[in-house]
Amino acid sequence: MLQVLAHPVYRRLFLAQLVALAGTGLATVALGLLAYDLAGAEAGQVLGTALAVKMVAYVFVAPLAAAAVVRLPRRSVMIGSDVVRLLVAVSLPFVGEVWQVYVLVFVLQAASATFTPTFQSVIPDVLDDEEDYTAALSLSRLAYDLEAVLSPVLAAGLLLVVPSSTLFFGTAAGFGASALLVAATVLPRRGADAGGDGPQMPFGERARHGIRLFVRTPALRPVLALNMAVAAAGAFVIVQTVVIARSAFGQGEDVVALLLAANGAGSMTAAFALPRLLRRRPERLVMLTGAVALTVATAVVPLALAAPSPVAGLTAVAALWVLVGLGWASVETPVGRIVRRTVAPGDRPAAFAAHFALLHACWLLTYPLAGLLGVGLGLSSTALVLAALAAAATATAALLWPRRPGRPATTGTAARGTVPS
Repeated sequence: MLQVLAHPVYRRLFLAQLVALAGTGLATVALGLLAYDLAGAEAGQVLGTALAVKMVAYVFVAPLAAAAVVRLPRRSVMIGSDVVRLLVAVSLPFVGEVWQVYVLVFVLQAASATFTPTFQSVIPDVLDDEEDYTAALSLSRLAYDLEAVLSPVLAAGLLLVVPSSTLFFGTAAGFGASALLVAATVLPRRGADAGGDGPQMPFGERARHGIRLFVRTPALRPVLALNMAVAAAGAFVIVQTVVIARSAFGQGEDVVALLLAANGAGSMTAAFALPRLLRRRPERLVMLTGAVALTVATAVVPLALAAPSPVAGLTAVAALWVLVGLGWASVETPVGRIVRRTVAPGDRPAAFAAHFALLHACWLLTYPLAGLLGVGLGLSSTALVLAALAAAATATAALLWPRRPGRPATTGTAARGTVPS
């Protein structure tokens, strides 16, 4: 997997992603502390609203941004997004009202919703070889998982020597370093043979173009369903882990962190294994197996909660969280391969932006659903409801997955057929 880092252009882009993710992780910790400074005991409500604002920005801004910047140089778009994120980060320590936090978080996440799909659309042009591209997808997944594990540790170390507001300046440094790395990179130019209809469309049509690609392209329709499967199981893990550890088993905050780390460990294990696995097995088998795994793991949660002792119960939950992580990464990591193969190069920015928005639309639904059901029905029933949702989504994906081979897209919007997957 690491051999792809020998490619100098990709190596700079990957480093840009790493430092930006580190900055984002520091911002997550700093936002929680800022919310407490502004709202005290109501900090949870403030932070929850800020996370909802983040999801709204992801869902609605990504397609609009992709349509707005389609004719601009992609390097300029990424640098501009990083500069906006940097400016927001250095502004956050000086806010004095909660509404200002919401506005700045929206701007920050809108810039991220512009940067990330653009970044994703560049990588297939940089790495022509499919094995290299698969390795890059796995590295990207690994980077996200490491950020979730290491950024809180980095933040904790910094808080020993600096005030919490300083973390935002660390965030700004991450975005600044990302912008410099992108600026130092020469990206492939989009040639006249890139194909795709998006760049020639009016703005309103361009904004809807990526979503239409997912709806109309047979090979992409199953991805829509699998997004819901991932969001259903993942939302239960993220929202209810603290309740399982603290209320169900009476443990401390350290156990919450360990359970979430188990989920990250499963995802990272899958990231390491996927490049070799995808050389031997088709995406359909890998992704559907991953969806089944995370569905079964969520459905078995009530048995773990009924364990005779806290040690047995927590061990079982940790094992299930590893399985959810394995399935989560197995579903999401190969998506880029399918987009690359079935969407014309000129339409890839719109397709990646649409996937970004549609995936987060699923999370926007399942996050509050997991929370509300947990309060109203209890942990076991909530797990079963979300497992049923994941199972329905997985079955839908299996039914939608085309079985007849086709040709990869090179011109036009997308191949109406599909390639073997």
